Amino acid sequence: MGTLDGRVAIITGAGRGIGREHALLFAKEGAKVVVNDLGGSLDGSGDDRSPAQQVVDEIKALGGEAIANDDNVADWEGGQRLINAAVEAFGDLHVLINNAGILRDRVLINMTEEDWDAVIHVHLKGHFVPTRFAANYWREQSKAGKEVKAAIINTSSTSGLLGNAGQGNYGAAKAGIAALTVISAMELSRYGVRANAIAPAARTRMTENTPGLSDIVKAPGEGTFDAWAPDNISPLVGYLATENCPATGKVFFVQGGQVRLFQPWTMTTEISKEAKWTVAELETEMKNLL
Repeated sequence: MGTLDGRVAIITGAGRGIGREHALLFAKEGAKVVVNDLGGSLDGSGDDRSPAQQVVDEIKALGGEAIANDDNVADWEGGQRLINAAVEAFGDLHVLINNAGILRDRVLINMTEEDWDAVIHVHLKGHFVPTRFAANYWREQSKAGKEVKAAIINTSSTSGLLGNAGQGNYGAAKAGIAALTVISAMELSRYGVRANAIAPAARTRMTENTPGLSDIVKAPGEGTFDAWAPDNISPLVGYLATENCPATGKVFFVQGGQVRLFQPWTMTTEISKEAKWTVAELETEMKNLL
C-alpha cells in the first residue's frame, strides 16, 4: 500500500528535474499522475512534447498509471483543459502541484520588459491559472455534498523569500507565489482544500544556470550523500499531498535531508507617538528601527 493510493495528482513542469522526481515518487506511492510539461527550453522558448511522454512511459514501466499533458499552464483555456484532463482520465482530482518555471536572469539595469513579463507569466500566472480551475472543481464538489480532502503544493524559492541578485523577475514571482499560497489556504479551507509551498534547493537546469550556484550544485563523489539531488525534494511534497496531512498555509525550505519552516513577514520593533511624525523627528528616531 502506498501513502498516496487512490489520489489523482497533476504535476506541472514534470518532464524534467524536480517535477519529474515528483511524478515518479507519486506513482510509486500509488497516485495516478497527470504529467504536464510544455517541453520548452530554460528561457521558456520552444516546445517539445517528448519529456512529458517519457516520464509517463517510465511510470507505466513501473506499473503505475499516468497520462501526458502539454497545455500551457499560464494560458486560461489551457488551465481548464489541464484540470479536465485529470478528471476525464481518472475520474477525480485530489492534488495540484504547481512546479513549472523558466529563468531569464538579468540585473535590473539590463532586464528587458520581455524578460520580466515572461518569467512573471510562467511562474506567477502559471501558478494562479491551474489553481483557479482546480479550486473551482473542488468548490463544486463541496457544494454537491462530497467530502473534499485536496491539496495544492506550490513552488516558491529562496530567491524570492531571501533575495538573490540578478533574479529580480524570478524572485518577485516566487515571493508572489508564497503570498498566493497563504491566501489560497485562507480562501479554500471551506471547501476542504489545503495549500502549502516549498522552496527547494536542488540540482536542476535552473540552479545550474543560477548566478553563484553552478559550482555549488555539482554532484559529489561516489559514496557521498548528494544533498543537491532533485529526488530529495519529492518526499516532502508527497507528505503534503497525503489525504490527512494537517499543514496548510505554510512555506517550507527543503534540501537534501533538511526541512525547515519559513516564518512569514513579521512586524517587530516599532516607534510610535500619539501624533503625526515630522521628517526631522524621524531622522532622529528611525535609527531605533534600522
